[in-house]
Amino acid sequence: MNYATWKLFIDAADLGSLSKVAQSYGTSQPHVSRQLNELELECGGRLFQRTGRGVVLTELGQRVAPKVRAWLASTEQLVNDIHTTAGKPIGTVRIGILPSTAHPLVSTLYYRLKERYPLVQLSVREGQGAQLENWLESGHVDLAILFRHSPVPKHGDIYLVETATYLVGAVGDKITANPTVQFSALNNLPLVTFCRPNSWRDRLDQMALEQGVTLNVAMEADSLSLQTHIAADGGMYALLGPYAITNAKSDCRLQASKIINPLVSRHIALAMSRHGELTLACRTVMQLVREIAHFGGSDTSGRGIEVST
Repeated sequence: MNYATWKLFIDAADLGSLSKVAQSYGTSQPHVSRQLNELELECGGRLFQRTGRGVVLTELGQRVAPKVRAWLASTEQLVNDIHTTAGKPIGTVRIGILPSTAHPLVSTLYYRLKERYPLVQLSVREGQGAQLENWLESGHVDLAILFRHSPVPKHGDIYLVETATYLVGAVGDKITANPTVQFSALNNLPLVTFCRPNSWRDRLDQMALEQGVTLNVAMEADSLSLQTHIAADGGMYALLGPYAITNAKSDCRLQASKIINPLVSRHIALAMSRHGELTLACRTVMQLVREIAHFGGSDTSGRGIEVST
């Protein structure tokens, strides 16, 4: 069996379009069609039915596709095992991230991998805290970069950097006009924050109870873009870290003050799935993430970020 040809078969089945397959392979549609026709001749039957919208699997194609997928996966695993035995990281690492950490940490990680370990590929999924936890627990991701609130790492987590929390409002807002703001200023302030269940919300509620502060959550939204635009419109406030603020300032005009007395700190952590053994590729990605966080501390810690105007 020819690996490349059967991989083309699976890609065509998944994309449902020979033109899309040709585009992803950097070739022409007639070339893809010719390869699949030759494969069908070898099989002695049609694998695809051509339609006005693309291609769909025939009954024969549907019967062989699961077996082909299993064979491709085992072949890829064999190649990965051989390279791993030789001490060379290879394979796909599935990593879940919070939207606010997507850039520059993950983009820097991508370029470092491309330069040093070109056989390692990233599969990146964005989600909020509870969703990332579920993906880790179910084994849908190998690693996750998320926020932790405990001062001591648990379950093998690696703390990368500690960040503060900022009260974010519109430019010209009086409450966020200074570099810092007291936690007590949050009392009955209309807030837009993340939907429940959310460990960050639980932590805020606990701190508010301890400080005798009433949190007025006027709106829940998991979208950072929506939170920052609502805050920029005025009348409502968001509670965000330096990453999210820096990313948002390219789209809307914001000003922010660090919350103090008490300081609302969070840790950006690297968490591992507890399913199975970490591959050499996973361990390599973990090493690079720690390296980026250590030497790029000015980005992740918020130093140099303009937080008020």
